[in-house]
Amino acid sequence: MQNNQDKQDIKEIVAYIKNQERTLRSNHPFLAQQNALGLGLLLVSVCGFTAAGCLYFYAVIPAWCCIIIAALSASIAHEIEHDLIHQQYFKSNSAVYHFMMFMVWIIRPNTVNPWYRKGMHLNHHKTSGTPQDIEERLVGNGIKSHTLRLLVVCDGLLGLIIRSKQFSREIKGYNFFNVFNASLPFVTVYYLIIYIFLLFHGVNFIADSSAVKLNTPVWLVSLMEWVNFAMVVWVAPNFLRSACLNFITSSMHYYGARFNLLEQTQVLNHWAFMPFQWFCFNFGHTHSIHHFVPNQPFYIRQIISKQVNLLLKNKGVKFNDLVSIFAANHYKKIERSS
Repeated sequence: MQNNQDKQDIKEIVAYIKNQERTLRSNHPFLAQQNALGLGLLLVSVCGFTAAGCLYFYAVIPAWCCIIIAALSASIAHEIEHDLIHQQYFKSNSAVYHFMMFMVWIIRPNTVNPWYRKGMHLNHHKTSGTPQDIEERLVGNGIKSHTLRLLVVCDGLLGLIIRSKQFSREIKGYNFFNVFNASLPFVTVYYLIIYIFLLFHGVNFIADSSAVKLNTPVWLVSLMEWVNFAMVVWVAPNFLRSACLNFITSSMHYYGARFNLLEQTQVLNHWAFMPFQWFCFNFGHTHSIHHFVPNQPFYIRQIISKQVNLLLKNKGVKFNDLVSIFAANHYKKIERSS
């Protein structure tokens, strides 16, 4: 619910964000080349992701370095996908648009396909804070159990399976197989690699600890070489990226009612969140801006976020409401003077 003061504040915030963007664009004419910028940033992301894998393959960089570089690259691709969902690039060129949609998916294999996610995300803007917001609920928003929340943040597929009956009861039109099929084939391969990796190395660890000699077949040793490589260059970077993003986004969105724009999100810019912010492109610091003005490229939000966040705070948007994270994202209303 929103009173007249809230409506006025929201109107002022939206106008201020748009004015900041206009000023930025007038000062930097190259920003008018939005299609080229979007495609260029996507190519930077894909090249960074691919280069990290190649450097690891040729033993130029260690596994941990490859994982970090690839995760940072994939975080850019996530922002590009978000912009594509809001038709920010190549709106009138379907061939390039769908090419970009495919590329952001292939380097982020643990997500549903972007065409399906488009509907989920637009629904998120309409139903944020309510049980119908499946996008946020899939990544842990509103979960009371901290153990279950941690599992969902790290393993979205297992979380989906565990909570499917609950979703069927609470979300209109929910169908498990619709969501599951939208993740094929990459999510299936992604989780197969994870569980094969964990099973193989777990069994070997137990055997080594127990002084048990295992006769591993040659074909399995050969397979594990590829699994280990895929784990480092494709799976682990996205596990890191998605876990950080899921933690940040599920923490900053409030849950439990149809909130107005001042109450849908909080801004997370506490220093303790910085390690997570690195791998989700500063999401907690900038995503609240997106709720006020959805049709805006992510790099614009980044540039104007410092000035806009000062206004958001002045208008009552919460900052670093850490208590809500431990209370199933409950929003505690604070009455403001007019």
